[in-house]
Amino acid sequence: MSASDRKRKGRATGAPDSSGHASAAAGKTPAAAESVRSRLFLIAGPEAGGADSNGLEEALAGGDVAAVLILPGDEDEAQFQHRAEALVRVAQAAGAAAVIAGDSRTAGRARADGIHVAVGDEDFATVLESFHPDRIVGAGGIRERHDAMQAAEQGADYVFFGRLDLVPEDEAHPKTLALAEWWAAVFEVPCVALAGAALASVTEIALTGADFVAVRQAVWSYPGGPRAAVAEANRLIDEAFASADGLR
Repeated sequence: MSASDRKRKGRATGAPDSSGHASAAAGKTPAAAESVRSRLFLIAGPEAGGADSNGLEEALAGGDVAAVLILPGDEDEAQFQHRAEALVRVAQAAGAAAVIAGDSRTAGRARADGIHVAVGDEDFATVLESFHPDRIVGAGGIRERHDAMQAAEQGADYVFFGRLDLVPEDEAHPKTLALAEWWAAVFEVPCVALAGAALASVTEIALTGADFVAVRQAVWSYPGGPRAAVAEANRLIDEAFASADGLR
């Protein structure tokens, strides 16, 4: 995630800068409208490939990835911290922001760039206070428009559309698409929208205007491997961006 992550309507308030931190430009009046392509937001869960540093390193060698969201698996806190530390190092070495899901202690100990917290979590305000202004706080678990607006109002650096706790279909969920399209057209806080299990679903997310396209199974289960998957996902984003830009 970098300071160049902007929207057609201007600067994405609160977007992290090239070090993964919240930009000092957050809250200022947006710049002139411009069109900027979506970027990849890679989810590294406990599934094969995403759980180890070698798999992540291979994926990140495939092309542009703005951020890596590291999810806990069926492991204790010490095991997750050990895995997270390794993944954070790999992500940051590749120039991607490393974000830990739900565990503020592990995020701190692993020197991650930020944390991903469910909207409505009673600790959300505390996490914002602890991590801002130097680190990212992303808001997930969003099911309704009100949830997203509330998270942005509280100071979230991004809002995440899509359910990480469901088995995905090949296509992106219709509600994810609707929320991303609505948000991207109106709000400045960046949004991340989750693609489906098939890599082709990256296109439909990119066409919503979402700042970031989240990919998980689409990368780790890709027949050609994660490196080829990231390369193909970036090609699809480029294609979608060129198509959408040509319509304006």
